[in-house]
Parts: sequence; C-alpha cells; structure tokens
Amino acid sequence: MRHLISPLDLSTDELKEILDLADRIIEHPEAYSSVCHGKKLATLFYEPSTRTRLSFEAAMINLGGQVLGFSSADSSSAAKGESVADTIRVISSYADICAMRHPKEGAPYVASQFSSIPVINAGDGGHNHPTQTLTDLLTIRRLKKHFDGITIGFCGDLKFGRTVHSLINALVRYDNIRFILISPAELKIPSYLREEVLDEKKIEYKEVHKLEEVLPELDILYMTRVQRERFFNEEDYIRLRDSFILDAKKMELAREDMFVLHPLPRVNEIATEVDQDPRAKYFEQAKNGVYVRMALIMKLLNLEVPVC
Repeated sequence: MRHLISPLDLSTDELKEILDLADRIIEHPEAYSSVCHGKKLATLFYEPSTRTRLSFEAAMINLGGQVLGFSSADSSSAAKGESVADTIRVISSYADICAMRHPKEGAPYVASQFSSIPVINAGDGGHNHPTQTLTDLLTIRRLKKHFDGITIGFCGDLKFGRTVHSLINALVRYDNIRFILISPAELKIPSYLREEVLDEKKIEYKEVHKLEEVLPELDILYMTRVQRERFFNEEDYIRLRDSFILDAKKMELAREDMFVLHPLPRVNEIATEVDQDPRAKYFEQAKNGVYVRMALIMKLLNLEVPVC
C-alpha cells in the first residue's frame, strides 16, 4: 500500500508514469469511465477548499467511483475533539482511498501511520501540496514538453506557499533547472528550503524584489496570492497583499513563449485583463488537476490501465 504525503514520495520514473497516464486520460476519457466502479474516495477536508476538493471528487466520479466525506472540521467529529488517528481508523472501514487537507503540518502523515487505505495529502498547513505539484508538472510538461533547462519564477508569498515549496522540491530533481524567487523580504522562501534544498543541491537561483526586471528571463511565471489565513497579524497582511500585481503592461515585458500559472484562488495578484492573454494558463492548469488526480487514484489503488 502506498501513500502520497510529499512529492518526493514518487520517483521521477513514477512521476513520468502518472503524467503519461494523465495525458492518455485527456485524450481518451471514455476509456477510464468505469475503472473505479465499486470504489469509494473519502475526502477529509479540515480546511476550506474549492478546486482541490471538487477536483478529487470529479476525478473519482469520472473514474466511475463514489465519494463521501466532509468539507470542514466543524462538520466532522474533530469539532468534538476526535483525533486524526481515530478518524482515519474509522474512515478506513468506509472507503478505499482517502484525500486529506489539514491546517496542521504533518497531519496527513500521522493519518497514514494509522490508515489501512492509501492516504493522499491534499495540503497540510504551509508544508506540502503534492497533488497540486502533480497538476503543475503536468501543465508545465504539456506547455514546454520537458522540465530540463527551464527558468521558472515564483512570485508572491513564498514563505507560506505550500504549492511553491512542493513544486521546488519536485523540480530540483531535473537537470539545469533555474529558479527566480520574487517576493518582499518578509515573504521569502523558508531558510530550510534555501539551505537544505537549493544550496545543498547547488541549484541556480536568485532572489529579487521586482517582477518587472526578471520577466524577460522566464519560461514559466508561477504567481501566488498572499494568504490571509497564514498571517497572525491583519496589519501585516494588508501591508503585503498588493506587493506584486501582474497586469497587461507587465506582460508586454515577457517572451511570447512564457506562460503564467497560478494554483488559485486568485485575489488581485493577477489583473483580470491578463485572462485574455493566450499565455495565461491558470484555468487550464486547474482543469489538468482532475486528470492528474484520476491517474494518481488509479496508481495508488493499483488499478489496471485500459488499452486505448
């Protein structure tokens, strides 16, 4: 039995296998419409979510399976004080696989230690978001055809942004990756990520405070929102929330083959006028999340891949 708690739980060969399967699902969705017949996915979301929860549910339904679960801690026995360990023990007897989002870092890992079904980390605090990483990787590969040698800029909240942390950890395993980290000083990537991942692996990167000066260098621009829910101080959030706003004028500085991604939700860090630019791929990115989660569910349940 396998769990997915961190993007590093999958080797690069396994990542390729999942991305290849997602590509085949995109091309032939009808061939996969009953592979999960009789299977159930439990969605345990202790924290609000739109895209991640609904894309998991859509993925399982598209595969012919069923979904059960809850969408907030208040509507679960967590409100009564039940532990994650006890919850997953019970859920293991109701479902075949589980996707869990939790505000506490490490909670899905704890669940995996007590679970008799595969556990997928659907986001834990500011730590990891491996299925968003799979979504991002699928989108980048479909746009650029490869990972080696790309320059990717991460812009916005790099301190609390679990999608950023997960994607950096996944991409450093490819050759000649270059990162440009664009954020205010208060929202720079955590020191452990800089020292234990980028520096230790001798990955080329630079940290800057102005988006405009690096846009011409980028193959991919990965925008993020400043996350109100991660701040202890409302004043700090208000001061930093508008640090970087991508608009049509700034897009004029970027190359024609530079694409914009965003894990969503967007607040105001990307002006709506950018949506009309053919290089804006964040809604396509969200759509890809369904296909890659379909592929992941199939892999973790060891389901046979239909011949298309």
